[in-house]
Amino acid sequence: AVRTAALAAEALDCAVGQIANSLIFRDKASQHAVLVMCAGDRRVDLQKVKLQSGIELAKADADFVRQQTGFAIGGVPPVAHTNPLHTLLDDSLQRHAVIWAAAGTPESVFCMSPQQLQLITAGSWLDIAQS
Repeated sequence: AVRTAALAAEALDCAVGQIANSLIFRDKASQHAVLVMCAGDRRVDLQKVKLQSGIELAKADADFVRQQTGFAIGGVPPVAHTNPLHTLLDDSLQRHAVIWAAAGTPESVFCMSPQQLQLITAGSWLDIAQS
């Protein structure tokens, strides 16, 4: 099982920062889902997200995540969601040539470059991790 970045990194024999966490939040204004992807060794700073994107995020519960993405928490991939998602990518992912993301289940992952992640998600690169 690769439900956490640390477990995934251990299973893949890679750095925790190479794990691209797919985090689903709720946009407080629109009530739409927002995908935030951040390196596994970082935490998203919601204040930075608001300052840099203008989006105020709230936590999303498991039912909201499944309804909006079609996937359960712990296995949400960066693509193939039930509904189109606005995607924010933290700059921390660009430190590595190869990153790993969930592939639809907590037991599956796939690798790509940060540039490929941006291409498949149409996400915006921002500095949104805690310092």
